[in-house]
Amino acid sequence: MNSKILWAVSGIIICILLFTSHTHAQVIKVDSTSRWKKTFRTGLNINQASFTSNWKAGGVNSLGFNAFLNYKTNYKKDKNSWDNSFEFLYGAVNNQGQGARKTLDRIYVETKYGRELNTKWSYTSSLNFLSQFTKGFKYEKDLNGVENGTLISDFLAPAFITSAWGLEYHPVDYFKIRFSPFSPRLTIVADNNGRFNAVSTETPYGVPIGEDTRFEWLAFQLQAEFDKDIASNVNLKWRYVMFANYETIQLKTIDHRLDLNLVARVNKFVNVSVGGILIYDFDQDSGVQLSQAFSLGVLYSFQNFQEKK
Repeated sequence: MNSKILWAVSGIIICILLFTSHTHAQVIKVDSTSRWKKTFRTGLNINQASFTSNWKAGGVNSLGFNAFLNYKTNYKKDKNSWDNSFEFLYGAVNNQGQGARKTLDRIYVETKYGRELNTKWSYTSSLNFLSQFTKGFKYEKDLNGVENGTLISDFLAPAFITSAWGLEYHPVDYFKIRFSPFSPRLTIVADNNGRFNAVSTETPYGVPIGEDTRFEWLAFQLQAEFDKDIASNVNLKWRYVMFANYETIQLKTIDHRLDLNLVARVNKFVNVSVGGILIYDFDQDSGVQLSQAFSLGVLYSFQNFQEKK
């Protein structure tokens, strides 16, 4: 991202923060006439540090931000349900002498149909999409000590589209687990012409060079989700996904992903959040990938129903 763009975006976000400071950070308006349960959450966080040229303790001038937007709209009538989820996350930092670099980047969209078997079990069919907004780079120093960035990801590179068919167990509103023995997945690597050689010179993200897609038709997926206020003004949300291709199934080729976020509302305007992502995907890397972020900023949420205690 161009540094001018980062500063412009940061300025816009500061203005948004000033605007939202005059609104109530959590709004609940119960609509008992609607079969739709809607939840909207957005958070904006700014991090900044600056030093004079004679500051003896050392330091680097920096400006960063991260923002997220989550929206859920779930429909329920008799034994039928239709759940939709949209999750967007992006963050960047501009360190003096290094330029702008992104710190967080995720796009996740899912739609799911369910048909109840009983109060705790349902047949389910879902379709989800996972990718990122912008280019990602791996930074390394050359022989002269100069740090350079090498492209390792981009929008739709990679992207994953998964259709999962199976059963869901939901003993309580805030926890559910899905078992999907038929879960075909499409992996997309746009413009896969060798520009991701830093990932693999043959099959970046499992897609052969010269091709843009890879289909895995026979696969199993397990997905578990938890989303609950675990204490007054403290929300814990996590999602775990396991994906296994029947055709290449080995312990080392089973994919795992865990997204976790803990948000504490300090007051009606300010929140503190800490989150992390754990990924194990043999097509990306033979080791476990970890990402962690801590932020302080403004959280706004809206929902048209009252949570069950």
